[in-house]
Amino acid sequence: MTNLLIQNARMVNEGREFTGDLRIRGQRIAAIAPHLFTRADEKVLDLKGRWLFPGVIDAQVHFREPGFPHKGDLSSEPAAAVAGGVTSYLEMPNTKPPVLDNDALEDKYHRATGRSRANFGFYFGTSNDNLEAIKRIDPKSTPGLKIFMGASTGNMLVDDPAILNAIFSHTPVPIITHCEDTPMIDAEMAKARAIYGDHIPIDLHGEIRSREACIKSTRLAISLAKKHSTPLHVLHISTAEELELFAPGPLSGKQITAETCVHFLHFARNDYFRLGNFIKCNPAIKEASDRAAILRAIAEDRIDVLATDHAPHTFAEKQQPYDKAASGLPLVQDFLVVALQKVRDGHFSLPHLIQKICHNPALRFGIQERGFLREGFFADLAIVEPNGGTNVTRDRVLSKCGWSPFEGEHFNAKVSATFVNGELAYDGANLVGTPQGQRLRFSR
Repeated sequence: MTNLLIQNARMVNEGREFTGDLRIRGQRIAAIAPHLFTRADEKVLDLKGRWLFPGVIDAQVHFREPGFPHKGDLSSEPAAAVAGGVTSYLEMPNTKPPVLDNDALEDKYHRATGRSRANFGFYFGTSNDNLEAIKRIDPKSTPGLKIFMGASTGNMLVDDPAILNAIFSHTPVPIITHCEDTPMIDAEMAKARAIYGDHIPIDLHGEIRSREACIKSTRLAISLAKKHSTPLHVLHISTAEELELFAPGPLSGKQITAETCVHFLHFARNDYFRLGNFIKCNPAIKEASDRAAILRAIAEDRIDVLATDHAPHTFAEKQQPYDKAASGLPLVQDFLVVALQKVRDGHFSLPHLIQKICHNPALRFGIQERGFLREGFFADLAIVEPNGGTNVTRDRVLSKCGWSPFEGEHFNAKVSATFVNGELAYDGANLVGTPQGQRLRFSR
């Protein structure tokens, strides 16, 4: 059992920054105070003013198991997560097989148990023919129900209006949506093929998977949520226009919430010329003006949650021609340091960031006893050296795919330790111990 006193920490929690001590007893935070006396049975870790955050909760990841072991699995990707200060994740259902019934959901929990270094929750998926399984969801078993609104992987496209209405009407858990309109995307792809044949330029990705396709689908999801009074969380907002569809202000009391991803804060269309398919993702990275609008939306609380949409593909899969190259980026290991750079650049405050990546994911999905520095909560913690420096090189990447879109970049902050359920999981250079991740519990 861990008995540890963390001293002289610069804690960031619930809108405040303050210096103090935090005691871990076993898996839990036992005490937080300006000064705690050392006990004979505990070790002491003096942070000397380094930051101490609640462990990051990444509310949108694709860890690829089951079905795609060459891309990632429930051992490799959680390892990358804890190396980046992420202590819990919510993973998407478009695996092989997809999570379209309770047996598939429980299989993923079984696979993660004893192997995942971070805590885990798994979304339930939708198709045009699993409505009865959706009605039988145990609300405590999953953070939400994922719908691909007009764009999908595999058998998970829901395009029947009657089924969509029934799902929004009967779901026992919040709906989580990927919003892009497939017919509009297909039409733009056909236009590009007519002009360029098999040599479509990568910088057209944001025009093929267009802002209009995003806006149309997001409007549809919001209209259905309002019609049925359904809790709705719209994923990976990528356009300035979509932001206007969401109300500014605190999360509390919102029926409809919005999420964006760290790559939309960092990259813009000009980066396609440098990085090509290595920043190809769905929805697409768009213009610098969209990036600026998204950064403002975080500051004004139109965006409620910041996540990654971590979606690893092999280096070879990314080197294919544009129309064959896989969409998705490995992001979880550098999520926190990239987001902290946006704080350093003055886009939003540090407490504001912690709200988006720790507090709000816990609140939005009802995650029990995590996401905050609170006595009695699980000791999921990230320790960060503000000026420790992170140089992103391929040899440090822990995701199975073995590459990062941030390669060659420098970020000022460094994750110097991660604790999961009170145990040291990462010491700033190496993974430590055995996997300590637990199944997340949802209050509903």
